[in-house]
Formats: sequence, structure tokens, C-alpha cells
Amino acid sequence: MPENIEANPITSWNPESKHPDIDETAYIHPQATVIGAVSIGEKVLVAPYASIRGDEGLDIKVDDHSNVQDAVILHGRQTIDSTGNHITDKIVEVDGETYSLYIGKRVSLAHQAQVHGPAIVFDDVFIGMQTFVYKATIGKNSVLEPKACVIGANVPENRYVPAGSVITSQEDADALPEIYEGYLFKNTNKEVIAVNVELADGYNRMKQN
Repeated sequence: MPENIEANPITSWNPESKHPDIDETAYIHPQATVIGAVSIGEKVLVAPYASIRGDEGLDIKVDDHSNVQDAVILHGRQTIDSTGNHITDKIVEVDGETYSLYIGKRVSLAHQAQVHGPAIVFDDVFIGMQTFVYKATIGKNSVLEPKACVIGANVPENRYVPAGSVITSQEDADALPEIYEGYLFKNTNKEVIAVNVELADGYNRMKQN
């Protein structure tokens, strides 16, 4: 296994050392880091200097056809206590499975974004450059514009968070504008997904030559 992909250490709260589970069609750049309880799906691209660090308990999942761009950070809180019990307020659940952090299908995490668990980013979401998400849920087909911040709130489906906005209450999240025809970032995620899936394929072909 490459040096940039490694197991998590055994600790007082986590007696299990896990290696990342990476689909063979995904591409992890040699200058990216993937550690521990991490699951990476089909044709995911993880770009240079990205860090996906699953060393504090339950899995971080990045589902199929998503991309983790340059210098993105994905991490979760400690999800298991010293007696082996789950710390419920540090855990998210999707389709009956528990995670420290969940990134859905066809999600774009643009340069220098940070998503810290406990958090869920559902399918078909664009997370813009230098955004921050913590203890939050981002609904399907949503957009976080560059430098937006969402903490402790659930963004409904088909909404956008304007650039530089700070959302820290459910009231603010519920008042976010809906994505409309002609919205600047309406088709951005589809375009970015198409590019990065093809890049993952291309980089993997280069490795085989």
C-alpha cells in the first residue's frame, strides 16, 4: 500500500486499526493523504494535498463519482468512548449505517474546503472553495458558494448559501434562497463531476502504462 494511504493507530478509545477501503476505479493522488476508517467509492478523485483522516472511530465515507479537490480536509470527531460505546452526538446515520462523516454521490468538494464530522453532505451538492461545514446536513442538489460557512444547521434541498455567508441557526438555513433557472452555479456541479470522473479514469490509465 502506498505511504500516503495508511491504517489508523490503536488508541485508548479505538482498539481497531483499519486500512482505507478504496474502490479500484478511484484515484488517490500521491500527494493526498487517506488514513484509517475511510471508504472511497467508484471513480472518486482525491487531488493533491487533500487529507481524509479517519482515525477517531467510525468511518468517513465518500460515495461514488464524488471529488475531493486540492487541499480539502475531511475529518470526524471521536465517535467511540474509552468503554467502546458510541458517542451518539458525534455520529451521523444514512440508510441505517453510521458514520463520523458522510459525503454522498456526485458531490464536489472544491479547493481548500473543510467538512468536519459529524456532518452529512447528500447527493449532487457543490461545496465551493474555502467553505466550512461542521455539525450540519447539506441537502441534495444544494450549493455552498465560496467561503460559505454552515455550523449546526440543516440546509434544505435545492438551496444555495451565498458566498461568504455564515449560517449557524436552523432559522437562517430555512430562509436560504432556492436555486432558480439562471442561477450562476446551477449547472456547475454536473460540469465539475464530469471533468473529475474523467480525470480519475485518465490518471488510473497513466498508472497502468
